[in-house]
Amino acid sequence: MSQQSSKSSLAALTLGALGVVYGDIGTSPLYAFKEVFAHGHVPLTVENIFGVLSLMFWTLTVVVSLKYVVLILRADNNGEGGLIAMLALASQAVRDKPKLHARLMLLGIFGTAIFFGDGVITPAISVLSAVEGLEVAAPALHRYIVPVTLVVLTLLFVMQRHGTASVGRLFGPITALWFIVLTLMGIVHVARNPAILAALSPHHALVFLLAHSGIAFVALGSVVLCVTGAEALYADMGHFGKKPIRLAWFSLVMPALVINYFGQGAMLLAHPENARNPFYEMAPTWALYPLIGLATAATVIASQALITAAFSVTKQATQLGYLPRMRVLHTSVKETGQVYLPVVNWGLYVCIVFAVVLFGSSSRLASAYGIAVTIDMLITTTMTFFVIRYGWKYPWWLCVAATGFFFLVDFTYFAANVVKVVDGGWFPVVIGAAMFVLLMTWKQGRRLMAVRLRDDAIDLKSFLEAVFVSPPARVQGTAVFLVADQGMTPNALLHNLKHNKVLHETNLFVTVRHHEVPWIGFDKRCEIESLGRDCWQVTLHFGFKNDPDVPEALELLKGRGVQLDDMETSYFLSRDIVIPTMGEGMAPWREKLFASMHRNAAAAADFLNLPANRVVELGAKVEI
Repeated sequence: MSQQSSKSSLAALTLGALGVVYGDIGTSPLYAFKEVFAHGHVPLTVENIFGVLSLMFWTLTVVVSLKYVVLILRADNNGEGGLIAMLALASQAVRDKPKLHARLMLLGIFGTAIFFGDGVITPAISVLSAVEGLEVAAPALHRYIVPVTLVVLTLLFVMQRHGTASVGRLFGPITALWFIVLTLMGIVHVARNPAILAALSPHHALVFLLAHSGIAFVALGSVVLCVTGAEALYADMGHFGKKPIRLAWFSLVMPALVINYFGQGAMLLAHPENARNPFYEMAPTWALYPLIGLATAATVIASQALITAAFSVTKQATQLGYLPRMRVLHTSVKETGQVYLPVVNWGLYVCIVFAVVLFGSSSRLASAYGIAVTIDMLITTTMTFFVIRYGWKYPWWLCVAATGFFFLVDFTYFAANVVKVVDGGWFPVVIGAAMFVLLMTWKQGRRLMAVRLRDDAIDLKSFLEAVFVSPPARVQGTAVFLVADQGMTPNALLHNLKHNKVLHETNLFVTVRHHEVPWIGFDKRCEIESLGRDCWQVTLHFGFKNDPDVPEALELLKGRGVQLDDMETSYFLSRDIVIPTMGEGMAPWREKLFASMHRNAAAAADFLNLPANRVVELGAKVEI
């Protein structure tokens, strides 16, 4: 019975992985093969078709099957994956090397910033490429492509605040249907021209690369589009586990992609005039409109997976201290990971609409696509080296051999995409650079602010000893003072004593710490130290995927000498107002940017899940 249940669970997880993990890479047949020949740089000849198909097959094999599925899925951080989880693993592995640790953190945060550039391009190019099927069905519908795309994207982003739990159940079955259709479309044309299967041999890829090195280099910039979305295999590992992701890839996804690409190639051998949109030209006329509908649904699912990832990455970056607190709405009572961040949602939407209107077609967007993808692939490979060398303690030569080959492949694709910066590659780079400035400005601003507060702070133990020499009146209840620096006297306590001249019966000085690990269990959540006279110093530990809930964590103190009554507990916070000043620190414009970010950050009470009717905020000015 348990074995049957296990098989059922594996099947359900595999189906779920199809919808979430493989939505992006699964829609690449809409544009990847087309883009190689779209601009006329690569002549449409029999030899080039075989060479490009061979490159695509071996790119899928090397980059996805070997690098991600075989190697990188092993590098899980307590079951979690993704660039931030990899960054945490790599930084822990080199924590005894401060300079290297700092450089890796910088590299990982840059990769996270570039992810947002990718997050803008993916929904835009995916939905556009699906809707462009209208032009194949009826050329007169060309002028409706951009408006229809904008309507689809608008509905998608409006839906986000309602959560995806209900429609999420449809993701797996729809994407499974999509991969079955990809396979059937490809098989028909491969069966008509089975000679195309010779492109499975790496011989054709090597001949293409060596005989036409200049053309082949340009072609690589489009070939890499067949692996866009490969990062999702690793990023979503925590949701589904390694086995379902691997099973889905080898049993359905890779065969469907390869067969469809080879079907497009086989069709072009017979009908080279169909090169403008080989994907839709493969379909019989009667199936075009249903196929456009299915393709649009598949691209919406791919976009949804990326939007959800953007919410998750933003939340993790916030808890690691690289972004200000934001309003987070939980859209599911069962799944804590299903969140909605209004600022991120509408920020992404504005950028995506701008991209669709600015570029206007999937071909023009394709020039902007590859560079963000290849940068993140390079960073992931680099971090993997430090994880397996310093974390897993593998021999140096083995680590270089294992990651060096993948680094060379990734760098080649990156170099091929650098030449496309002028044609549109600048767009995701600009978005990534802007995000990087925001991330680093917030991190550095918080550090400067902490230094200034520490310089002006009073040691808590010494202060309490002085207070109890001539103690103030004690009032009933518990006061919880949130303090950023453990052992320092919070400004809220100073203001409370100065203005109210009372001290609560029980006082907790709570410091919340976020760590570079995904999860920290309840058994390691709380540390407590008695300061005497019913005063306690408490440290709460959260991973970057934990939801910081201070009241829930403080419940764990019951039975450890602390008496807590929810109705008689008040939470005291210091609301700091940042004043930029001339002098050392950041450039004046960055200090003003930080002050603005700090002013507009969501309330700490909401972020820490404090009950709104029991929070007292006391202000203070901080000059940086």
